[in-house]
Amino acid sequence: MPSRDYQMRKRAKAQDETRARIVEATTELHAEQGVISTSYVQIAERAGVGAATVYRHFPTPGSLFEACGATIWDRIKPPLPEQAPEVMAGWKPGRPRLERLVDELDRFFERAAVWIEVAARDRDRVPELSAFLDQVDAGIEALVREALAPDAGTRDVGVVAALCDIAVWQRFRKLDERPEEVRTILVGLLECSMARSRRRI
Repeated sequence: MPSRDYQMRKRAKAQDETRARIVEATTELHAEQGVISTSYVQIAERAGVGAATVYRHFPTPGSLFEACGATIWDRIKPPLPEQAPEVMAGWKPGRPRLERLVDELDRFFERAAVWIEVAARDRDRVPELSAFLDQVDAGIEALVREALAPDAGTRDVGVVAALCDIAVWQRFRKLDERPEEVRTILVGLLECSMARSRRRI
């Protein structure tokens, strides 16, 4: 007869698997139809469980949003403020660092565009989504600040961060241009913004 410890481990494993199915079902539905439009009943149906099971694992929408946010965060691997110095280490100030910045954000937006759009759609109605995007923005701003170091002011960082916004990236993606041409244009824009800022000093 199985021991009590074995039965408890087996039960815990089953609960973890159910929780993972619920989170995966939720992220799929969020990507397809948005956060606010997704109900617990829909999640339960997609996960193959009862609605009561979803509520048992996630008593509030906020707890479910946080679990999904953690899963998506691991997938998209956003820039982190504490990692910015390491990302720019070994790159000379000026154009080399701007090229590094553009390349890093291009890879990030490629991974994260869908999820940033999903979060942005309902951020005004879901505090957890707003907090998620605030963290993403903080990482991007830290990367920008490090790319412009050592003499970048608040205004410089703000201007370059605006030019590095995902909306700008998406517009360029729609152009009939080769990726290397888009990269050159973006780096040139950042250089021009910095030159203009210095002339104002």
